Amino acid sequence: MTESKLLYLSRKDVEKVALDIHTIIQLLENAFREKGYGRVEMPPKPGIHPRPNAFIHAMPAYIPALNSAGVKWVSGYPQNPSKGLPYISGLLILNDEESGIPYTVMDCTWITAYRTAAATAVAAKYLARPNSEVVGILACGVQGRTNLEALLALFPIKRVYAYDIIPQAQERYVIEMSQKLHVEIIGVKTAKDAVIQSDIVITSGPILITPQPTIEKDWLQEGAFASAMDFDSYWMSEALMQMDKLSTDDLTQWDYYHSIGYFKTTPRPYADLGEIVIGAKPGRQTATERTMAMNLGLAMDDMAVAPSVYQRAVELGIGTWLPL
Repeated sequence: MTESKLLYLSRKDVEKVALDIHTIIQLLENAFREKGYGRVEMPPKPGIHPRPNAFIHAMPAYIPALNSAGVKWVSGYPQNPSKGLPYISGLLILNDEESGIPYTVMDCTWITAYRTAAATAVAAKYLARPNSEVVGILACGVQGRTNLEALLALFPIKRVYAYDIIPQAQERYVIEMSQKLHVEIIGVKTAKDAVIQSDIVITSGPILITPQPTIEKDWLQEGAFASAMDFDSYWMSEALMQMDKLSTDDLTQWDYYHSIGYFKTTPRPYADLGEIVIGAKPGRQTATERTMAMNLGLAMDDMAVAPSVYQRAVELGIGTWLPL
């Protein structure tokens, strides 16, 4: 590290680095293992909320085993896509753990998209049936895309049912993801059609403090796994009560969200993902359990991935060096 300068990586720069999904999943699993053993420093993320259902959060974390310390300043604005803007945007800063001096600033959009999907894949590794072949995608945006890529890295996926409340988004998803991933993708007319036939269900609509959920009791079949990245926005409380195991990625942050009004009727998770990864809490135990991961998105996830993006960028000569 040179203390007099830092490397700036734009969104295009980070995308050009193109860290592969298998590597990202492994980095996330390693981070959750460290978390399970209590070797990660990660305070609950403070935030501000300038618009209804919008947020701007500060997300710091330190993972000693990965020599990673930093913070992500990230926003989520549900109305942005209608304006041609990304729902999620922000910057990520890494600091040298010895001196505290920042050595890189990078756009966080790509990392957020793929580390979130990788966290789903890690949870699915422990909570889904290993032979899961059918995926239901509800919301055909960024997470609907990256989560499918991550699941294909671990599971023998043969068919995907895709649903979005915006027909054009659903149609684009079916065409583009079929071509990209070479898997059968079928657009369906209702959310129920995407859920009832699937071994794994992914929901990634906007996160709402007062949701109007869609998925009803008995839609998720016995033995299926669901990842609800939109918290409980898509799932009726009766459907959530059917889960034999509901996990999250961090119970402390779950309790914080609950304290400010989220998860009004959602059961408290039995474990966080770190506990499951190290075997302190069980993952799937029978073929008929309904299981769910309701991950909140952790600063640790970003800090697990960002150093590798930086290192690869330096190796490839990508980015712009700026004076401090």
